[in-house]
Amino acid sequence: MTQRQSAWGRDADGSESSLFTLENSFLRVQVTDAGASLVSLVCADREGVSADIVAAPKSPSVYFQNPSYLGATVGRYANRIGRGRFWIDGRECVLAVNNGPNHLHGGLKGLTHRIWEAETGDNFVTFRTVSPDGEDGYPGNLTVSVTYRIADNVLSLDYTARTDAPTVVNLTNHTYWNLAGQGSILNQQLELFSDACLENDADVLPTGTILEVAGTPFDFRVPRAIGDSIAQTAGGYDNCFVVRGWDGTLRPVARAADMGCGRVMVVYTTAPGVQLYTANHFDGSDNCAGRQKFEAFCLECQHFPDSPNQIEFPSTALRPGEEYRQTTEHRFFTAK
Repeated sequence: MTQRQSAWGRDADGSESSLFTLENSFLRVQVTDAGASLVSLVCADREGVSADIVAAPKSPSVYFQNPSYLGATVGRYANRIGRGRFWIDGRECVLAVNNGPNHLHGGLKGLTHRIWEAETGDNFVTFRTVSPDGEDGYPGNLTVSVTYRIADNVLSLDYTARTDAPTVVNLTNHTYWNLAGQGSILNQQLELFSDACLENDADVLPTGTILEVAGTPFDFRVPRAIGDSIAQTAGGYDNCFVVRGWDGTLRPVARAADMGCGRVMVVYTTAPGVQLYTANHFDGSDNCAGRQKFEAFCLECQHFPDSPNQIEFPSTALRPGEEYRQTTEHRFFTAK
């Protein structure tokens, strides 16, 4: 096991950023304190050939703005909150609107667009930050941590958060994956351990209806190519799937594979949902990791979008004295 730290650049305010490397005989993982982001994950294919399966920009400076949220820790609220408004304990909260009429991924500042404090160990890096009361419209001073840890063939992400006033929290990681390392992901296989997904409106906001996936383009209950039915979607997948049998314990939610090279990634989470996103906006620029549309995919483990306004969805409220916790694991294998 090795762990290294190196200087990586400065943001617009002149604050220094660092790159941290965790490595064992199975994985080499690089993370940065800029947005508490995953920058690289190198693992071998069935022939023993290693490749980086994380879509990342050439320039570190992209992470200081990061409009595509490449590899980033996303919050305070991952995904969308309708019209940038919600009520909690009798108080209406008005948030920054940054995605059409809605609030997306924590707003204009969010947890992505900052340099976090870092603590390192032999096989982990823990990032910490405080989002002050009123930032992007959220109530309460929110203390957040995320720990990246490797053990054998597993990368785990452990999130915590505490507040001093009633608020809402929904954290995720926004890594874009390509199990072949490059090229289209449309022939890569995906299985989702989900029987239902949330119905979206025209602004990709949940209508409140939960749809059975059977017989629809969203049916990944049996492994199949990501591109099999993508032409029947609204320009690609950007959908939240309901974790089958969710009870807050760690359980499998997705299995992705590239049968050409044999790399397999199985995702486990304690969250109730996973957002499948197929890089629908990628245009080849460095802000899009130099990739084109459908050349990477995200599996964002999280609570449901717009939960603060959808009382039938699992609650995302966090109050003083409580602790938010979420764990996601990525387990890597090879298939013959």
